[in-house]
Amino acid sequence: MYFRQIRKTIRHTAVALVASLAAASAAHAGSWCDGGVWVDAMLGSYHIDPDPGTHFEQFNPGLGVECWLNNQWALTAGGFRNSLRRPSYYGGGVWAPEFAHWGIVRLAAMGGIISGYNYGNWGLGRDHTIGPVLAPIVMVEYKRVGANFIVIPPIPSDHLPFTIGFQVKVKF
Repeated sequence: MYFRQIRKTIRHTAVALVASLAAASAAHAGSWCDGGVWVDAMLGSYHIDPDPGTHFEQFNPGLGVECWLNNQWALTAGGFRNSLRRPSYYGGGVWAPEFAHWGIVRLAAMGGIISGYNYGNWGLGRDHTIGPVLAPIVMVEYKRVGANFIVIPPIPSDHLPFTIGFQVKVKF
């Protein structure tokens, strides 16, 4: 078997495994996501003080999901087209402590991994395009609708400045 065929077989097996795990998790979503499930739509971003002459994409469509395990902890995953016009996928955890919750506004932090950027020596995977992310989030939620403002730290190896990402979300 050629190396490409082996990689293709491994990729198909991984997709089948993830799909079956997702189906099994969906059957138990009631017990996993006791705090609720939010579906996020990534809309855009604002780049803080980019270098002159750089042009970043401000419209960044994508979808994600937040599975709130309780009132303070969530698992999150999704994908979008990033500011460099590349596909990005992310996954991680969200911590929104009770002491940082005022009415419809809450402060949170997201930690995990994200793809689609050049991380240089810090990166994983082919071409070092998978790396860590730790980002503060300002969440605004009213009943079953909300918005997330995510402050993404700069990625110097890709010349990406501080960025504020904007998502709208709906609770199911």
